[in-house]
Amino acid sequence: MKVLRDISLIFNRQMQLLLRNPVWILVGVFQPVMYLLLFAPLLKPALQVPTNAEAYEIFVPGLLVLLAIFGGLFQGFGLIAELRAGVIERSRVTPVSRVALLLGRSLRDVVSLIAQAVIITLLALLFDLRVFLGNLLLAYLMLALISLMTSAVSYGVALVVKSEDALAPLMNTVAQPVLLLSGILLPLTYAPGWLQGVADWNPFSWAVNGTRALFRGDLGAPDVWQGLLIMAVLAVLAVAWAAREFARSVR
Repeated sequence: MKVLRDISLIFNRQMQLLLRNPVWILVGVFQPVMYLLLFAPLLKPALQVPTNAEAYEIFVPGLLVLLAIFGGLFQGFGLIAELRAGVIERSRVTPVSRVALLLGRSLRDVVSLIAQAVIITLLALLFDLRVFLGNLLLAYLMLALISLMTSAVSYGVALVVKSEDALAPLMNTVAQPVLLLSGILLPLTYAPGWLQGVADWNPFSWAVNGTRALFRGDLGAPDVWQGLLIMAVLAVLAVAWAAREFARSVR
């Protein structure tokens, strides 16, 4: 099928560019590792849990979702550089699918995220984190959907604004309330009722709750399938919108 072949072509090209300079994977994982090493040890007394393992079951899933959100939302900067260099403009004369121009890049971002998530998970295992492999793979699926959705949104917005000066404050404005209202670093269990009510409208709070349920071994928790369903729907909508923006830009 032509679309799948085009996606594979763009994806392989983007992966080659990434692997030529893999230091960016390590740069992306540096800040979460600092949180893991310097912030997580404070959680056991703060959360009043009996073991370090329980504290990391709460913190590590939120940290991974944080990585997926921020890693995806700022991918648009690279696309703006490609726009300025004329890479997207030259795509007009190629028969490649416009959807592939988006998905090839977004899937590269998903692979990069999963690589970073594996690094963080392996480090967390050294701090007594324990998680079943099947649950971990489902958690990675959740992260992949988040990354696909946020990177697609970032690419779409980048094609609209076409300026780093506009993209940076816009993404920061979106990311800050998303972070605070999703219970990423600390659960919102003890938050005031009104704050929990507002957080219920934040789709990422469902993803965080679902990922935490998977890490604590509660595969049958409603938060798991609800989070996966919400992220899947949002990913489809984001890809559809961003693909249309690519089609407009390369028309």
